[in-house]
Amino acid sequence: MAALTSTEALSLFSLSAACVGVLANTFQGDGEPLIASLAFSGIAFSFSYCLIRWLGDTFMRAGLKGKDLTSVRKNEIPEAMGAVCAIVYLLVIIIFIPFPFYKDIVAATSGGGNRDVVLEMGLDQVETGRFLHRFPHSKLASYLSAILSLQAVVLLGVGDDLFDIRWRHKLLIPAFAAIPMLIVYFVDFGVTKVVVPVPLQAYLGELVDLGWLYYAYMAAIAIFCPNSINILAGINGIEVSQSLVIAFLLVLNDALYLSPFTPYPHPAMDSHLFSLYLLLPFIGVSLALWSHNWYPAKVFVGDTYCYFAGMVFAVVGILGHFSKTLLLLFIPQIFNFLYSSPQLFRLLPCPRHRLPRINARTGLLEPSVAQFPHPPSAPISLVLRLLHRMKMVKIETNNKGQIIECTNLTILNLCLSWWGPLRADRLAIGVLALQVACGLAGLVIRHRLALWVFREDNLRV
Repeated sequence: MAALTSTEALSLFSLSAACVGVLANTFQGDGEPLIASLAFSGIAFSFSYCLIRWLGDTFMRAGLKGKDLTSVRKNEIPEAMGAVCAIVYLLVIIIFIPFPFYKDIVAATSGGGNRDVVLEMGLDQVETGRFLHRFPHSKLASYLSAILSLQAVVLLGVGDDLFDIRWRHKLLIPAFAAIPMLIVYFVDFGVTKVVVPVPLQAYLGELVDLGWLYYAYMAAIAIFCPNSINILAGINGIEVSQSLVIAFLLVLNDALYLSPFTPYPHPAMDSHLFSLYLLLPFIGVSLALWSHNWYPAKVFVGDTYCYFAGMVFAVVGILGHFSKTLLLLFIPQIFNFLYSSPQLFRLLPCPRHRLPRINARTGLLEPSVAQFPHPPSAPISLVLRLLHRMKMVKIETNNKGQIIECTNLTILNLCLSWWGPLRADRLAIGVLALQVACGLAGLVIRHRLALWVFREDNLRV
């Protein structure tokens, strides 16, 4: 890969220096964790950008490389660069640990920062000079459990990039990675009751306790989020771009609870600050990766990034207590999963690569197809013909009228079937516009239309 230009090097150095200055200034007050998180995000961007450039050739020599199958030239470029960003992210959020608790650490430890507390309580009430019982251990436990879960899923992603683990073996692994945060949720929060929609309250009451089913639901979110981003993949920039859109929408949702127009202090303020502390550095490393992965791609993100990004969203949704809002931002991913299910569960032939195919003559992407070695059964054939009439799939038949191939069931191929052949970046922009529209609609549903079936929105609490 090309080395950093002098302009890039100067810009990244200036950004890093400014961020370090901001971090140093935060200690003049109470630590200012949100400002510190923004500064760490800038540092994460700079480090990720540089490491992607510096390590590209090293990855190629180690055999971590692949051909761009959506390009006419099919050049070999570095693969699994998402692992670099994931490691930078983990280091950043570990170094960030003291900042959210800076004020509590000062108040809990003896010395100059504790003088006021000592004077108020009196020396006879001070034991060992510390007030650790006032320290928010539950918040620290949530933060550390998030780091543990993210580390576990990054290990899964790296293993997948190195050893190409089969789907049936790796599908449930994110659920095991979620165990630390589920245990913390059980000990710290433990709420398993859900609010019943008003029309059903006459039959079920205002609340229904789901018990262990609620933990199964959260484990399912931990499984779905990483795998759903990995399924909606195959063209330059789509994995990072969809993750960035979801991250920005989550930041927007968090900002609604922290805005001056929201009652202060809002009961959910700490949960949404926790979300921002994890999302802002994620956006930083993702922007660095996006600048190298957007069409025409200079690197591939690999499975590590998909699992890592999905688990970041699962962690903030579960520990931030807004998992239902999170799912509303995953509408395209949910549709893509349901649409792909017949192939994923082997009801239809499932090629190893279902990404769109490149037309070498035009340089445009077209829907890829799955071929049937044998004619499908009558029920499957009937469903495929119905979907064909609904323009949800394209089928080809032989002279006997038997189906011999159909387009692969992914949202990318479906969009190409509707919009016609497109260049990779045009297709990505179209899918991202759909992601933005669905995400904004999801937020409107959550904070406005939900009042049609629930008595109140917790934004107004």
